[in-house]
Amino acid sequence: MSWKIWALKKSPWVFHVNTGACNNCDIELLELLTPRFDVERFGIKLVGTPRHADALVVTGGVTRQAAPRLQEIYRQTPKPCVVFAIGSCACSKGIFKKGYHMIGPVDKVIKEVDPEAIVMYIPGCPPKPEAMILGVVKALAAL
Repeated sequence: MSWKIWALKKSPWVFHVNTGACNNCDIELLELLTPRFDVERFGIKLVGTPRHADALVVTGGVTRQAAPRLQEIYRQTPKPCVVFAIGSCACSKGIFKKGYHMIGPVDKVIKEVDPEAIVMYIPGCPPKPEAMILGVVKALAAL
């Protein structure tokens, strides 16, 4: 096991990207940082730059404007980088499935840059904080 994957499993630092969400997932995601859930006790820390991130947390279906930005942010992250698609919109475009402005779910956009990318899904509209914690823990245990 490489040191990077070991570090990712022990204390993942995440960078949050909103690619066109309605903000429900963002609110639930930020609730994880409150004292009620306190994900920092697991070593999960929200960082301000993708260059320091071990994982990307993406909310919302990817719009035409957000797709190149998401690809550039993914290029800036050190590899291996796990991408977490949070919410129904990020996983499958959700209620915006027929929208003219939607490019696709997160995995389609990321796989254009890196076909070997690891994308994990946490569905729900919006997913509960407990579901997000469980999804991250299970995904990191599978690495």
